[in-house]
Amino acid sequence: MASGDKLPYVYRITKYDPADRDALGHYIGTEVTTSDHGPIEAAYLQAVAAFAADAGVERLAIREPEATGFVHFGAEPAVPGHGLAEIFPPDLTGYHDGAEITVDVALELVRAMLRDNGAWCRLEAEGAFAVHVGWDQYVYVRTSSPSTDAMARTRALGLFPERLDASAYDHATDEDDIEQRPADDDFWARLRWSVAIGQATILEEGFVLNASRWHRLTKDNLDDVRARLAPRAMLTVWPDLSTDVEAVIADLPDEGLVEFVWEDENGQITSTIADEAQFSDVTEQIRGARAATALPMYADDRHPLFTAVLPDSDGVLRARWRTEPTESDRRWAVMKALRRGQVCTGTVTAIPPFLVTFVDIGGVIGQINVPELSWRHIEHPTDVVSVGQEITVKILDVDMVRERVALSLRAAGRNPLEALVDRVGEIVTGHVTKVLPFGVIVRIEERHDDVEALVRHCANEGQHLTVGDTLTVKILDVDPSQRRITLAHTPTSDSEGDGPDAS
Repeated sequence: MASGDKLPYVYRITKYDPADRDALGHYIGTEVTTSDHGPIEAAYLQAVAAFAADAGVERLAIREPEATGFVHFGAEPAVPGHGLAEIFPPDLTGYHDGAEITVDVALELVRAMLRDNGAWCRLEAEGAFAVHVGWDQYVYVRTSSPSTDAMARTRALGLFPERLDASAYDHATDEDDIEQRPADDDFWARLRWSVAIGQATILEEGFVLNASRWHRLTKDNLDDVRARLAPRAMLTVWPDLSTDVEAVIADLPDEGLVEFVWEDENGQITSTIADEAQFSDVTEQIRGARAATALPMYADDRHPLFTAVLPDSDGVLRARWRTEPTESDRRWAVMKALRRGQVCTGTVTAIPPFLVTFVDIGGVIGQINVPELSWRHIEHPTDVVSVGQEITVKILDVDMVRERVALSLRAAGRNPLEALVDRVGEIVTGHVTKVLPFGVIVRIEERHDDVEALVRHCANEGQHLTVGDTLTVKILDVDPSQRRITLAHTPTSDSEGDGPDAS
């Protein structure tokens, strides 16, 4: 998909005279970094309108919208409503990634960005035009073709347009090679299951950078919450808030930014960002809350369950922003490429007491149940594998909802019963490996793949047999698909004897 970042003609519009730059291009004049809210600001807007007219643009899309949180970092004083009060409703409905607006509304957004009023975004017409504002009153415009008339109009307005190779504020692709998880049907199935088992409770909807809506999830309201989410929102799934609000307050750090999240007595969940100077004000506000938490602002210290970004209605993920991947998201990225029947190599990581063997297959831990370790009966997984051993396994099932991968060691190799299909009717010898009340387990002597089966016997037959004894048996039937071989005890004196069936 073409975007504003791929348009070939890049222009920077400034109020700063290029004559005031040194040989290295650094500005050495007087730099006024705030808007005059008057003629110069109006000139900027007229220049942007001229470039849009040159490109034949009538509507633009909002991309990567941002808004300040509780703490304001702008050069100009903070204003209510993120500087968007005259453009969008208080809840910022309509201010989301992909929202289409007229050029007039786009110019008002440029005005808010020039005033550093706590709102920022890119504005794009796909394949034709893009505009965004950088620090210190620099405006960057991209077009698909040269804008000669707009350049002349900008100069006439007293501003200084110049052609660049790139904007200093172009969208940067995240270098993390983890694919962004979409909030598709698999995501919602995973979320529904997590809610059902009490693991997930809170959904954070990041429809604008630095602005969130919070939803308490139940198995009954999940579909309703999903229907009300803003397009292309970033979704973060959290466990429940703590009902011990005083403990949350007591555990605050001495300094730094913290995001407070709390639920009032009416079930309304609110969040705000504060630093140590504002802790006391916020903690007084949340003391009467039903539940609360304090989340660090550093990604490494935040531990949500899993995340995603909403795709468009056609299922395509067009939002360019990315969530910080969790361990669950990283498992998803590996698991989505796995297929039932796929053969892969892994390393045995653990053999816990409940006899399931865990295997790392490239970042995902799969499990092998005891029957899938070997074609023969075994008492313990260590009869076949050991921790640290590299093995080849076959994927039996990939459960994206429960994040489980079922593996088989024995299925990765050839079924040894296939070699016996053509030997039905033959007499073979084997060793008794186990004596049971109703028969004995016999391992066919000539084979090195440990093929064995139960040989049933009559009440007075075979009671003298012990483990290690040799027994002559007849192969009556072999069904590799059912992993079954039927043997019958054949007395040595009668190679054609008809002993009781066994399977």
